[in-house]
Amino acid sequence: MRAIGCSAFADPPVLRLGDLPIPSPGPGEVRLRVHAAGVNFADTLMVRGKYQAKPEFPFVPGMEMAGEIDGLGAGVTGFAIGTRVLATAEHGAFAEFAIARAADTVAIPDAMDYATAATFPIVYGTAHGGLLWRARLQAGETLLVLGAAGGVGLAAVEVGKAMGAVVYAGTSDDARGRMAMAHGADTAINYATEDLRSVARTLTHDKGIDVVFDPVGGPAFDAALRAVAWEGRIVVVGFAAGAVPQIPANLLLVKNAAALGFFWGSYRRHDPARVQASLATLIGWWQQGLLKPHVDARFKLADAATALAHLTDRKGTGKAVIEIA
Repeated sequence: MRAIGCSAFADPPVLRLGDLPIPSPGPGEVRLRVHAAGVNFADTLMVRGKYQAKPEFPFVPGMEMAGEIDGLGAGVTGFAIGTRVLATAEHGAFAEFAIARAADTVAIPDAMDYATAATFPIVYGTAHGGLLWRARLQAGETLLVLGAAGGVGLAAVEVGKAMGAVVYAGTSDDARGRMAMAHGADTAINYATEDLRSVARTLTHDKGIDVVFDPVGGPAFDAALRAVAWEGRIVVVGFAAGAVPQIPANLLLVKNAAALGFFWGSYRRHDPARVQASLATLIGWWQQGLLKPHVDARFKLADAATALAHLTDRKGTGKAVIEIA
């Protein structure tokens, strides 16, 4: 099979298209004939050796994919050869065939194309889990999403609206703000040119923001933390800006506020049934038209390195996908 191989951690990454043996599914696993693979910020970290997990070399990058089931491992039930599915994995998606646990695999509706399905589970799963499981977002509360035009940010805007929140989109330029508003945000805040704290307090009549969803980190986190309401919650999802914030505990104390970490991938290991239920809810919302995934850029398998650079350079909005077959 054709696959993208990574044989050393490097920055920029060295990725090569080559031929590898088609893998065989083990017990509890399925094999996919991959039609499309989502591109995630975590992929850019993994090939540089900066991710939590460091696979043995050589490995195939890629954590989410969509295609049809091509093989079933021992003990797998509920799937048949040819079933159209999306799936997540530790790595391996940038290839013509890939292995996923059956527990990480979900059938998709006939109306959902492979590119949409391949870019769906991680960003929408992260948005839904972070807002529901960690922040306990309630209908009518205010939600500030930082990096609101990026992949997970745009998903959080849509999920927040589906959950009944008033959504403020924090972005680094006006065009990205317009993109977020086109996906349901009530108001956009350009935190590159506006004082995030003062604008947020004006919008909430000095109450402050109930929930902040932050995949960005850096100075935007610091400003957002100071804009949270009494008993507000800020969900830390990632550090796309590169800087990991240091949280002043006194700000949490005086507001009875909470800073909550959220790593969606850990739930795949610790509570896969909860992930399955979340994805079922999200696919239902997609069928109702509440979620409208935005695929910003499409790449061929041979251009995987370019696809990852597209993310690290923060050029796009929404998601990027590698189309394989």
